[in-house]
Amino acid sequence: MSAIGILGAGGRMGQTLVRLIAESSTHSLAAAVVHPDSALLGSDAGVMVGHDPIGVKLTHDTAQAAAMADVLIDFTLPDALEANIEAAVTAQTPLVVGTTGIGSVGLAALDQASQHIALVYAANYSSGVTLMLRLTRLAAAALDADYDVEVLEAHHRLKRDAPSGTAKALGEQIASAREVDLATHAVYAREGITGERGPGDIGFQTLRGGDIVGEHTVMFAGEGERIELTHRASSRETFARGALRAAQWVIDQPVGRYDMEDVLGLRA
Repeated sequence: MSAIGILGAGGRMGQTLVRLIAESSTHSLAAAVVHPDSALLGSDAGVMVGHDPIGVKLTHDTAQAAAMADVLIDFTLPDALEANIEAAVTAQTPLVVGTTGIGSVGLAALDQASQHIALVYAANYSSGVTLMLRLTRLAAAALDADYDVEVLEAHHRLKRDAPSGTAKALGEQIASAREVDLATHAVYAREGITGERGPGDIGFQTLRGGDIVGEHTVMFAGEGERIELTHRASSRETFARGALRAAQWVIDQPVGRYDMEDVLGLRA
């Protein structure tokens, strides 16, 4: 039975992970970390998610959590990433990172950490989204620039970053397949008299509202036809179960940085 530490246990994803672990016969909760100012500090992690007490108190001590766990799962915020990575590397504890909105500095920190520990980083831990990324890459390579590409995504009103990490990952797959730089081909906003769509543009549209868990569509629009690849998530459990699968998998891997294609055995 693997002992898992959850960083960001008080958040939506963190609570889902805690609940699934509390109900699991194959995982145990080693530690649950929340923000130092959280009103949940000191309470039982099981009680927090409506479960019977499980004897794990919510703490803000990331270093201790890393030392107690076989693997850490991080669903916090970008500004906590550096400290979380440092704790994992110091304890030599494998790490699964699901934090979104990570910029170039955070990605560089993950690359540096992967020289010391095994870690998984993915913009989305859904198996279905992982397959969608692969299918998007195949479609973008097969369809030439005569097919305009738009990436549409929708999430709940509380999501802080836009476009979503998954939408950006889809854009990266398109850009890579077409051998262009996403930074110079992405169009994130249109308003007013914008003129004609630029050749090779990769457009992004962002929707926010209600309790939408996550929806992504990649549209290839050509003359006389349109191809759409769509993934809709109806429950956060989809992502949480994927993260748990990644956590179980990475425990046995050598030092390095991996993603969900590695976890699912899709890497060519």
